[in-house]
Amino acid sequence: MDTPITRAEHEEFRKTVNADIKRLEAEDTRLNKRVSELENDNRQITELTVSVQKLTDNIESMRQLQEDEGKRLSAIEGRDGEMWRKILSYTITAVISLIIGAVFAQIGI
Repeated sequence: MDTPITRAEHEEFRKTVNADIKRLEAEDTRLNKRVSELENDNRQITELTVSVQKLTDNIESMRQLQEDEGKRLSAIEGRDGEMWRKILSYTITAVISLIIGAVFAQIGI
C-alpha cells in the first residue's frame, strides 16, 4: 500500500469515479422524478377519496330527503282519498235517505 500510483492510474480511477457519480446522479434524478409522480398520484387518490366520501354523504342525505318526501306525499294522497270517501259516503247516505223519505211519503208516514 505504500507504493504510489502513477498519474495515469489516478486519472483512470478519477474517470471511473466520475462516471459512477454521474450514473448515480442520473439515477437519483430519475428516482426523485418517480417519487414526485407517486406523491402527485397519491394526492390525486386522496382528493378522489374525499370527493367520493362527499358524494356518498350527499347521496345519503338525498335518499333520506326522498324518504321523508315520500312519507309526506303518502299522507297527502291518503288525505285526498279519505276526503273523496267521505264525500261518497255522504252522497250515498243522502240518496238512501231521499229514497227512504220518498218511500215513507208514498206510504203516508
